[in-house]
Amino acid sequence: MSSEKSLQKQALFLLGIFLAVFLGGVGAVTYPNWYQSLPFKDFVPGFLRPAEKGETVVSSDQKVIRTVEESAVIDVVEKASPAVVSILADTVEFDLNRGPVQSQQGIGTGFIIDPSGIILTNNHVVSDRTIKYTVLTKDNKKFSVKKIDSDPGNDFAIIKIDAKNLPALKLGDSDSLRVGQKVIAIGNALGRFTNTVTVGVVSGIGRGVTASDSLGVSQETLENVIQTDAALNPGNSGGPLLDLSGNVVGINFAVSQAAENIGFVIPVNRVKPIISQYQKTGKIVRPYMGVSYQIISKDVASVQGIPEGAFIRQVVPEAAADQAGVRTGDIITKIDDQEVNETNTLSSILSKYKVGDTVELLINRDGRNIKLKLKLGEAPQ
Repeated sequence: MSSEKSLQKQALFLLGIFLAVFLGGVGAVTYPNWYQSLPFKDFVPGFLRPAEKGETVVSSDQKVIRTVEESAVIDVVEKASPAVVSILADTVEFDLNRGPVQSQQGIGTGFIIDPSGIILTNNHVVSDRTIKYTVLTKDNKKFSVKKIDSDPGNDFAIIKIDAKNLPALKLGDSDSLRVGQKVIAIGNALGRFTNTVTVGVVSGIGRGVTASDSLGVSQETLENVIQTDAALNPGNSGGPLLDLSGNVVGINFAVSQAAENIGFVIPVNRVKPIISQYQKTGKIVRPYMGVSYQIISKDVASVQGIPEGAFIRQVVPEAAADQAGVRTGDIITKIDDQEVNETNTLSSILSKYKVGDTVELLINRDGRNIKLKLKLGEAPQ
């Protein structure tokens, strides 16, 4: 009898061990899932917390850990790099020994947005139309640039090559960016180091900066751009700024010469309507007032006792603004019901309209507010 009880105790003991091991194993496997629902998870010691999803951890003796963020960056770079191209300028130099010598020099970056060979870059990269340009892909294939359409006001250009089935990037939403958000830049650094990758964060939104051409000559002042500390170097111009989902959120275009880790990027949402229209018509058609202007900031307006808005420096003769009665010295404070200011500039507002649309301008002229109707024309190519 005692022997039978002893056997029962041993059986119960073994069953207990089995259940403990089994339940422990199940718990260990499912722990990362139900851990998230624990009401006291924030108080659980770090060594008892599960590894984050997507984290790759190898044996501790190798001392190698790849974080979620690192994995995301690597994935984005591997997927995006094939669609990033170098833009080369074909030049001819005279050598005393050999005579005329043809060469190609890397001057900037671009990225493919359509498999048929539509590429985005900066206008200042391809602004010299006397030069023949060539596109170099990551797999070292070369294509002659057949067509260039540009929007100097946004320092933006679309170039076309004859190709098929090219890898292409997806355009994201730059309006959703937040300061501190991680971003990735890919470009042809210094015109020599193709597909160079740099990582940083969005340092600021709504900045103003002057873009320069490849010779360093001041060309256009752009407002409401993105600032990043991702390293941008000469040659990076025209390359994509990507979020961690691999979507293009901006076009890299300038770097501050007066400080380190300050680069500027054109928000992709600013050029989306232009791209959409280009894909339909095969050319850039954008609304045009025919004025040059300077934004009056809130601080300047307060000091000078004038309203915020776009101070008109010049009116193009016979253009839409001239025909509507806009004068040099006017301050445009509103277009329809949209206020004109540092973060909502004249250019950014007009990009929402189409050629032929009629808008109402609220203008401050010599201290008086007047309203003018203006029919938007088509910007010259």
